[in-house]
Amino acid sequence: MNFVETPLKGVYVLEPKVFGDERGFFLESWNAAAFREAGFDLKFVQDNHSRSAHGILRGLHYQTEHTQGKLVRVTSGEVFDVAVDLRRDSPTLGQWFGVHLSASNHKMLWVPPGFAHGFYVVSESADFLYKCTDIYHPDSEQTLAWDDPTVGIEWPVPPGESPLLSGKDAEGHSWESAPKL
Repeated sequence: MNFVETPLKGVYVLEPKVFGDERGFFLESWNAAAFREAGFDLKFVQDNHSRSAHGILRGLHYQTEHTQGKLVRVTSGEVFDVAVDLRRDSPTLGQWFGVHLSASNHKMLWVPPGFAHGFYVVSESADFLYKCTDIYHPDSEQTLAWDDPTVGIEWPVPPGESPLLSGKDAEGHSWESAPKL
């Protein structure tokens, strides 16, 4: 596994070793010993799987209690995946990082606790899997507005189109009013 640092301290793009031939491929998506050796002593307590159609944007979600670290990947299709730093004491507070994750590039993203997270589906559909370090806590869930101009995420939404959002995601907090961690 190759751990690639991003401009946001603690956020990493992971590139697994992929072994393939005419039969298909094999990769390790999680190995506790390998992660521990790379400095990530993680305990996952929940796995999630979502399927979304083209043009759907999910996020930017986070929890103020039971903050979750997430190891995310795509097993079918492609998404543009984003993390936004909400850590009050961070020099990159309010900055974002985005990466294309797909079934073909096999990349994963480690989003540590303290970040809002979301993704936009660029393929016809996408299956998105993520491991979480803490339980889902709906009473403390927050949504940062996907299109907040202060954060300024450059989503790959085609000109003239708007992403499909849930009601909750359409009502996300502005940067100014979003609770920080």
